[in-house]
Amino acid sequence: MPDSNTSSVKTPRVRFAPSPTGFLHVGSARTFIFNWLYARHNNGTMVLRLDDTDVERNTDASVQSIFEGLRWLGLSWDEEYKQSERLALHKQQAEAIFQKGLAYRDFTPAHSAEGEQSSAQGAWLFNPGMRELSREESDRRAAAGEPFALRYRVPRGEDRVLHFVDGVYGAQSKLADEVEDFALLRSDGMPTYHLASCADDADLKISHIIRGQDHLTNTFKHLLIFEALALVSPNIAAPEFAHLPLLVAPDGTKLSKRKHGPVVSVTTYRDAGFLPQAFINFLCLLGWSPKNDREFLTLDELTELFTLEGVNRSNAVVNFTEEDPFDAKAVWLNAEHIRALPVQELSRELEPFFKRAGFDASPEKMMAVTPLIRERIKLLGEGVSAADFFFLDQLAPYDPAELIPLKKGESSGDVALALRVLETAQQVLATTAFDHDSLDAALRGAAASLGLKAGPMFQPIRVAVCGRKNAPPLFETLVVLGREVCLERIRQAEEVLRPLNTNLLVVKFSSSPTNARYGLSIFPHSDPTGLGLDPSDISKHAYETLEQLWQAIQTCELVTVPNITALEARMAQADTPVPVAQMSEETARRMGFK
Repeated sequence: MPDSNTSSVKTPRVRFAPSPTGFLHVGSARTFIFNWLYARHNNGTMVLRLDDTDVERNTDASVQSIFEGLRWLGLSWDEEYKQSERLALHKQQAEAIFQKGLAYRDFTPAHSAEGEQSSAQGAWLFNPGMRELSREESDRRAAAGEPFALRYRVPRGEDRVLHFVDGVYGAQSKLADEVEDFALLRSDGMPTYHLASCADDADLKISHIIRGQDHLTNTFKHLLIFEALALVSPNIAAPEFAHLPLLVAPDGTKLSKRKHGPVVSVTTYRDAGFLPQAFINFLCLLGWSPKNDREFLTLDELTELFTLEGVNRSNAVVNFTEEDPFDAKAVWLNAEHIRALPVQELSRELEPFFKRAGFDASPEKMMAVTPLIRERIKLLGEGVSAADFFFLDQLAPYDPAELIPLKKGESSGDVALALRVLETAQQVLATTAFDHDSLDAALRGAAASLGLKAGPMFQPIRVAVCGRKNAPPLFETLVVLGREVCLERIRQAEEVLRPLNTNLLVVKFSSSPTNARYGLSIFPHSDPTGLGLDPSDISKHAYETLEQLWQAIQTCELVTVPNITALEARMAQADTPVPVAQMSEETARRMGFK
C-alpha cells in the first residue's frame, strides 16, 4: 500500500468477515480492531460481514458470541451484511465467470481418488479429463442432473506470474502453474469461501483487505477471481491487501480454540474484568507498535497513530500458562487504564461484578467505594474481594491473631494492648465527627495517649472493621462504613479477643524430683501481681520430652511459636518462663489449669 496509510481510494472501505463457527477469537478481535483503526484514521467505512455460508459448522451460539464480543469492545461499524443472504449474487457471479470460459464443470465424485489430493507426483493441480471436457459434453451431463463442482480454469503453460504488493509483507509472487484449479461452487451448488468472499468484496467495493497472515497464500487465488470479475463487470478492481502476523502461544503454536480453550476467547477477558479499552490497547501491541514505542495508549491515540507501516512481520506471542491465563502485559495495561478512568465511569464498570456477587451495589455506594479500591485492583473482577466488607452485614470469620499488632522481631503480640486499642477506638468513634480529618486527628491523638505509634494503633481497628490487615486507607474506610457499622464490628472484635487474654507459659526445670524437664502454667495479662505461677499447675503439666510438651501446646487457640525447633531456641535464650501461646479461659479449664 502506498505511503503510511493512503491508497488510490481517498476514503477506504474495509471489512471484518468472521465465520460463526466458535466464540470470538482474540486474533479475530485484533483483525477487527486493526481494520477499524485503519478506517477511522482515514475517515473510511467499516463493514461487518458475517461469512456464514458454512451451514454445517455455523451455530447461533457462535453468532451471539461474535456480536457480544464486538459490542463489548465498543467499536461501531458502519454497514452490516450476512453472506448467507447474498447467495444469489455468488451463484450469478460464478455463472458469469463460467460463461466467460474462465471456469469449468468437474463431475468427479467428491470423495473419489481423482479428487483434490496430493500424489507421488506432488500436490494435486487439476483433473485433465474434466478441464478438457468439451462444452457440449459438459452441458449434456449437467442437463442430465449429474452433480458437479465448478472450478476456476487457472492459466497454465504461459509462465504467468501472479503478484501483488502486501501492505505488511511487501512484494509477493507465485507462478500460476503452481495454483490448483480451485472450486468456485461445490457439488451441492453452494459457493466456496474463495468465491463468496471475493464476490462480496467486489460488490461491497472493499478497497483494502486487512486479514490474518494465514490467508496470504489464498490471495493468489483471489487475484484470479477479481481478474475474472473485472471481465464480467469492468468497474470492478482488485483491492489492496495487508496480512497481519499471527498470534501464537508461548510454545510458538498458533492460538487455537481447540488446543488452548477459553483463554483465546474475547469473552474470557471480558468476564475476568478487563476494560475494553485496555484489551484493545493490549491487542494493538501484539504485532504493531507506534513509532515512539509507547505502550499505554487511549483509543483516540491509537486511531491517530495507527499505520500499516507499524505492523511487524514476526508473529506475536501471547504469554499465558494454565495457572495464569492472562498475559502479564495485558494485566498491567488493564491496571493502568483502571487508574486512568474517571471514578464515575469506573464505578459503572465495577457495579455489575458486585451485583453478580449478590451485593446490593447501588450507584451511590459504588461511587463511595470505587476511589478506595482503584489503586488496589488490576482486574475489575478483583474489586469484589478487595471491597466485599463494605457490603456485608456480617464479616466472614477471620484469624483473631490479625487483631494483635506485633513488634519488630517478635512472634507473639500483646492481646491486652489490642483490647485497650479497641476499647479506646470505641470511645473515640462514638463521639468524633465522622469525616476523614476529624477521625484522623482523633485516632492519632488516642494513639499518643496510649503511647503508641500509628501502626499498632490502626491495625486492630482496620482488622476489626474490614476483617483483614490488607485494606483501603483507614479513615476513608471508616467514613464509608459509617459510625454504627464500625462500632458494632469493633465490639465483635473485642468479644473475639477477650477470652484470649491468657498466656500459656513454659517453665524449664533445672532439676526436678520427678525428672521432668518442662512445665506449663498460665498467666493473665491483667494480673497486676506479676507472674503468679501456680506450682500445682506446673506439677500437673510436667513433661519429660520436648515432643510431649509440643503436643500439649497444640491444643491452644493461638500458638505463637511456629515449630518445635523455634520453641527449643526460644527456651535456650531465656531464664524466665517463656510465653508460647494464648488461649481462652474455657481451654485453660479444659486443660486442667485453675
